[in-house]
Amino acid sequence: LAEIQRDRTLSAYDTIIIDEAHERSLNIDFLLGYLKQLLPRRPDLKLIITSATIDPERFAAHFGGAPIVEVSGRSFPVEMRYRPYAEDDLDQVQAIVEAVDELSDEGPGDILVFLSGEREIRDTADALKASVPEGTEVLPLFARLSAAEQHRVFAPHPGRRIVLATNVAETSLTVPGIRYVVDPGTARISRYSQRTKVQRLPIERISQASATQRAGRCGRVEAGICIRLYDEEDFSSRDEFTDPEVLRTNLASVILQMTALGLGDVAAFPFVEPPDRRNIKDGVDLLRELGALEKAPEGAAQRLTPLGRQLAQLPLDPRLARMVVEADRNGCVRDVLVIAAALSIQDPRERPSDKQQQAAAMHKRFADETSDFMAYLNLWHYLQDAQKELSSSAFRRLCRAEFLNYLRVREWQDLHSQLRRSLRTLDLRLDASATKADSVHRSLLAGLLSQVGLRDEVKREYVGPRGTRFALTPGSAVGKKAPRWVAVAELVETNRMWGRVAARIDPQWLEELAAHLVTRIYSEAHWERKPAAVMAYERVTLFGLPVVEKRKINFAKTAPVLCRELFIQHALVEGDWDTHHAFYAQNRELLADVEELEHRARRRDISVDDAVVYAFYDKRVPAEVVSGRHFDAWWKAARLDTPDLLTFTLTDLVSGDAAVLSALEHPDTWFQGELRLPLTYQFEPGADADGVTVHVPVAVLNQVSAEGFDWQVPGLRQELVTALIKSLPKALRVRCVPAPDTAGAFLTVVEPRRRPLLDALELELLNIKRVDIRAEDWDLSKVSDHLRMTFRVEDVKGRTLAEGKDLDALKAQLQPTVQQAISQAARGIEVSALVAWTVGTLPREVQQGAVRGYPALVDEGDTVGVRVLGTPLEQQQQMWLGTRRLLALTLPSPVKAISGRLTNSAKLALTRNPHGNVPATLQDCTTAALDALVTAAGGPAYDEAGFEALREAVRPDLVPAVEDVLKATEMVLTAWYDVKLRLDAETRPALATSVADLRAQLDRLVHPGFVTATGRRRL
Repeated sequence: LAEIQRDRTLSAYDTIIIDEAHERSLNIDFLLGYLKQLLPRRPDLKLIITSATIDPERFAAHFGGAPIVEVSGRSFPVEMRYRPYAEDDLDQVQAIVEAVDELSDEGPGDILVFLSGEREIRDTADALKASVPEGTEVLPLFARLSAAEQHRVFAPHPGRRIVLATNVAETSLTVPGIRYVVDPGTARISRYSQRTKVQRLPIERISQASATQRAGRCGRVEAGICIRLYDEEDFSSRDEFTDPEVLRTNLASVILQMTALGLGDVAAFPFVEPPDRRNIKDGVDLLRELGALEKAPEGAAQRLTPLGRQLAQLPLDPRLARMVVEADRNGCVRDVLVIAAALSIQDPRERPSDKQQQAAAMHKRFADETSDFMAYLNLWHYLQDAQKELSSSAFRRLCRAEFLNYLRVREWQDLHSQLRRSLRTLDLRLDASATKADSVHRSLLAGLLSQVGLRDEVKREYVGPRGTRFALTPGSAVGKKAPRWVAVAELVETNRMWGRVAARIDPQWLEELAAHLVTRIYSEAHWERKPAAVMAYERVTLFGLPVVEKRKINFAKTAPVLCRELFIQHALVEGDWDTHHAFYAQNRELLADVEELEHRARRRDISVDDAVVYAFYDKRVPAEVVSGRHFDAWWKAARLDTPDLLTFTLTDLVSGDAAVLSALEHPDTWFQGELRLPLTYQFEPGADADGVTVHVPVAVLNQVSAEGFDWQVPGLRQELVTALIKSLPKALRVRCVPAPDTAGAFLTVVEPRRRPLLDALELELLNIKRVDIRAEDWDLSKVSDHLRMTFRVEDVKGRTLAEGKDLDALKAQLQPTVQQAISQAARGIEVSALVAWTVGTLPREVQQGAVRGYPALVDEGDTVGVRVLGTPLEQQQQMWLGTRRLLALTLPSPVKAISGRLTNSAKLALTRNPHGNVPATLQDCTTAALDALVTAAGGPAYDEAGFEALREAVRPDLVPAVEDVLKATEMVLTAWYDVKLRLDAETRPALATSVADLRAQLDRLVHPGFVTATGRRRL
């Protein structure tokens, strides 16, 4: 094969001999096909094909009727005996023991027993050793035996020898002295599985040719006997020849070489037996996995990539060659070359059946718990050092003592040397320094992409590509720690799927090395404000294995069209991004204005919908803008030429003729005295703040009066008055129809806010419709909430403290907060526990910022104080009470003087009072007299001089005034008591309701404090 690469016509040769053609290896079948193509161009070339069990007609036909020369070999007759053990209800081991017993009776001679594998050999050996006569030697023979154990089979020996061998003794080795053969008729046949894409070693029935070959092993030196553990009919039904390797293995290596040689389509190549197209496809798929083949259309010729041409020049399996090339990129060719060579040969470590523990202990020195591959490297370095220090014979003795096969070690070294020479043609260099294990394993992984596994902790095994499951071989050092991800040099199916030679890997390496193989699934594409980009979640799988479960990524490169759509919708249309572009601020402001128009007009048809805004941007923003970052880069240049390209005009945002609303009809501000209160509009039926909202700073809440707000803004008055008219009882409502016309007439003749709306409406309806309406006739529950203003009280930062339709209720709710604000503004004015006027002059009003307060003298019981109040009305009421209390504190009490002058009738009358005692009644009379005198003197004073003048004016008239009030009180109490007695005497049931009503009226007239409440003039 190497010669063909240098000399395509084999011009240096006139004759080529292909021996052992019946083995039908890949190389033999490839050569047969190549020579079939070559012979027409080299008619002088002679080709000889030899084999003991060849199908001569098939081969002759393949070469156009080539002559067949049969040369009879020298052999002795072989007696065939058929002993199907299934008929006797035996297992295979028992059947072999009986067959050996039968052959032992035939005379001396060695016995060769064919078995399918090492485990079967050991089971059978145990059974035979327990049954054969003493002096009979039972020897195993299989590929993994140590050299010393294999040599025992060929050594001279006394007595009978029973050799238990795999099918290596069928063709590869000739065991001397064999007179008898036992053939169970099965063997492990390497076969590629198209389903799992792994090489299997199932136990299968052998072909007739193989059975004949086995039988021939006992006819080499004398006549022999072959016992077949199946019947003759079974033999006749078997395939005549074993399937050639080209039909049962992955064809990647053949395809690689054929493509490198330019031999055309593999399916058209003249194989003796063409492989299945599915096998060809799997070979091509493996080469594509390794990056060796370019993507080609269906039916087109395969072409190698530059990497593929490198792989074809290395005398290695394509997977191993891929590792070496990748190692050059990672700077670890020296180490990977050692491992690749080791994987190309049979393991040099031996484990003799009788010394397994000693061998395992020796080999454990080289083990690495993270990687079986590194064990090869550790062993290599150990052997290199030992070879430098020891002679050849000493080195061989060391190998034997440490359970290392010297010949395989030499084969390993020779192959390594050959590979090093191959590197020169590929310009790959051996690195000088030691490399990291990760670099080595990344390189190895490049050739093992479809031989990785993810740990299934429940089943304690690995899930491999395409759903396959495998376990690490028992001898693997990696299996002890059971890493989550592993790569294995080989997946082989025997009694179960095994992964041989494993290493722990990082799944991140897979994503990079298998970028051309992974499947990427995206989900949940969504806009994110902070990065101003469309993000999505990515799931990365390799042959069904989840390399990345859920990773957030920027979706722009994957789906630019979708990202552009979402960018325009979310960022430009909906405003969900952070940007400082001037055009955008202007556009959002204009959009807010148009939206405000809709709220004020309570219509949804003024602003264009989002689709129109989207179309505006879609028409102007180029296709490559898919995120905020892309937009910023584009706009930086575009705005220099067209600064207004993305700026809205009112006509862009307003549909039809719905644009103009009068600021007088829907004002931004409500004026009340000196106050300017902002108004906002909300068109959201059902919401608490639907309609007009008055924004009231808490600092001025005490200054806001409910007066006027019942009239609403001019733009809603017609609707409000119409709704009020419709809320009337039917008998009244029908006299005011049509309600809109009546409302319009009312609003044309009445000046708003001069008096309460309902009062004005009642009066005007009486004038224009002659309808007499009382307050209880209005059913305000029928009036839509949006026609009643909402009051929103806010702190200095604009945060809502309270909100509702009832201003007085809000004031009561927030009174402590308002009072606190007022007190802070009037700090230094408020005092307590005064018994004389010592506060100088009280200001009528204090103000700090927007906070305004009204100082007043307040009654504290036994003292007075100064407080700053929220409204002028509160100030007026408290100032009166405080002044009255301070006068009482600073003037002599008249009660003692008057008590001594009371007549008996007066005393009697005063005892019949609702206070319960006379002094309380006298105090009530004194308070009423003070009120009358203060009123006569002109009311409370706000400075010390004024108070002194008031006190001097009250002093001389206080006692006469109290006496005057007392006389009137005596008359009232006498009459009250008389009526009370008469009501108590009335017991007729028919008058019970009237009596109760009269008692209630009487209680409302005379009660504790009634004298002061009634006043001197009305008493």
